Amino acid sequence: MTNPPLEDLRGSLNIPLDIPNVEVEKLEIDQDGNYRITVHSTERGTHCHKCGGFITDFYGYSPSITLRHLPILGRQVEICIRPQRYQCQECAGKPTTTQKLGWYEHRSPHTQAFEQHILLACVNSTVLDVGIKEGISYEAVRGIIDRYIAKGVDWELIKKLKVIGIDEIALKKGHQDFATIITGRIDGKTVILGVLADRKKETVKQFLMSIPQRLRREVRFVCCDMYIGFVNAAREVFGKKVRIVVDRFHVAKLYGKGLDELRKKELERLRKTLPKEQYKELEGVMWILRKRPSDLMSEEQEKLNKLFEHSPLLKKAYALKSELTALLDSDLDRRRGKQKLTGWMNRVKKSSVRCFDTFLNTLETYKDEIANYFMDRLNSGFVEGLNNKIKVIKRRCYGLKNVGHLFQHLYLDLCGYALYAPVKS
Repeated sequence: MTNPPLEDLRGSLNIPLDIPNVEVEKLEIDQDGNYRITVHSTERGTHCHKCGGFITDFYGYSPSITLRHLPILGRQVEICIRPQRYQCQECAGKPTTTQKLGWYEHRSPHTQAFEQHILLACVNSTVLDVGIKEGISYEAVRGIIDRYIAKGVDWELIKKLKVIGIDEIALKKGHQDFATIITGRIDGKTVILGVLADRKKETVKQFLMSIPQRLRREVRFVCCDMYIGFVNAAREVFGKKVRIVVDRFHVAKLYGKGLDELRKKELERLRKTLPKEQYKELEGVMWILRKRPSDLMSEEQEKLNKLFEHSPLLKKAYALKSELTALLDSDLDRRRGKQKLTGWMNRVKKSSVRCFDTFLNTLETYKDEIANYFMDRLNSGFVEGLNNKIKVIKRRCYGLKNVGHLFQHLYLDLCGYALYAPVKS
């Protein structure tokens, strides 16, 4: 049944109430311009709270309740209704039951439409801000989120799971207070699977074991950084049937760090040995050295050439770094990719360049996991992107140490518009 329009007593504005099976009895407007609408239900009957049978013997009304509803033209709206009561003639003692209507929850002070409006407002915002804007308490907004958004994943909603990402994020900068973020990549979208209170191997392993068997059997890749706790947890849960992919971004960061350290040493040496004007020509080479040779502009290449005239060692290191980047960019299968990695390692060992020695040890340890990148070109980019969102949430909320609340905010930011935004035809 369609609602009759709400008629403004002082004008001709008609606005649908969008509440099913009610009729408007009275409209009041207070001194602040907010609306109080009294309605009654047009539904007849309810289910007995004892036997569950449908009952239709009317037995009067329960006390009136007032519910916050969707705003109208920026004004607050309250719905006032006296729920009907019905008597069961089949149960002993003929008990009465209050009619339950589908547009609000028992004991909730809001209509469902208003609560979904609040959830939509929480997307990319904070609980405190939404409460202030909507004129309700922090606790009320928090309660709405808790009623609708779980603090952990509902595995029934996950139909397939081929790729899992594992990464860490500091909940409080500089305090080693880490949380682990578990994500999935499904149909080209990032799905939040878990937010764990620490990054211990056993914690991660316990979560991975909680994944239902039907989904665990489907997992083919786990993307993570080189933190041994993540790698070992994935190995112990999934075994050899799942490929662990060490993220290319973290690999590049490590060998880039080696080149950067050599750059600092060489520039310090040149600062002491070159004339001041000549050394000034080398300013800004840090960013140039981080670029691929193919991305260099002519003036940048010229500046590099000047630098390499004074530092042949840095030239060799840059060439080796660029060679490894090109190797990771190349279209190789896993076997050939691993062979190329081994060849690169051997050339570095035979060269006079020592800035990659620490990286070589890491590469030797994780060669298989790094080579797995060549299979499907998978990386943790989708996890890193989510980490950036988490950093925004933390700044927005001035810190967020409750991992359950962090999961809820991430879920809302990722899925809130699809779930609660009005559907456009």
